Amino acid sequence: MSVDGFAMALRDRAHDGHWLVHGDGVRNRLPVRRWHGPAEPATAEVVARCAGPTLDLGCGPGRLTVALARAGVTAVGVDISAYAVAAARASGAVALHGDLFEPLPAEGRWAHAVLLDGNIGIGGDPVALLARCRSLLDAAGTALVELEAPGPGLWQGQVRVASPRRAGPTALGPAFRWARLDIRAVHQVATRARLRVRDVFRHGRRWFGELTVADG
Repeated sequence: MSVDGFAMALRDRAHDGHWLVHGDGVRNRLPVRRWHGPAEPATAEVVARCAGPTLDLGCGPGRLTVALARAGVTAVGVDISAYAVAAARASGAVALHGDLFEPLPAEGRWAHAVLLDGNIGIGGDPVALLARCRSLLDAAGTALVELEAPGPGLWQGQVRVASPRRAGPTALGPAFRWARLDIRAVHQVATRARLRVRDVFRHGRRWFGELTVADG
């Protein structure tokens, strides 16, 4: 079951002072203003690799879903946050409110599933998440996943969102399960999910993987 742990940050679109605080001490700034803006150049190759119906999983305010639609791709966003889905729809995206682990339309017939902005962490179990992607894809489908640079491997644990709108003991939101996955560890994780890594590519400091449905 996914958790809407980013609710407060998503609503504070004018502020980039929110942080994702990991149980191992790592802190990542949440680029909330970027999420609410247009698709950035780093996502252009992801869009270019989508040639058929695409699910944008954890779509947030829908910037990638909109970019896919503008490129002529049938795209549907999915997010557990009602606020994010409303924002995506207001931007012109087609978006569904719900948990990506629950039933979705046209399962097994999507050409692509996309997980950007750290969304490989959803649920805290990348194997289960990628296996879910596999169940959504057709036999020739691909999953396009944003990954960490080489180094951290696979990390799974609890995270919290630190908000500048909170103070004292309430500065941290509720804990929820999350994960990180780098470009080296993705190969083993993909294999366990019955996918295989076709390609790893980068744009500036951001890394991405293209995974295909494995035979058998």
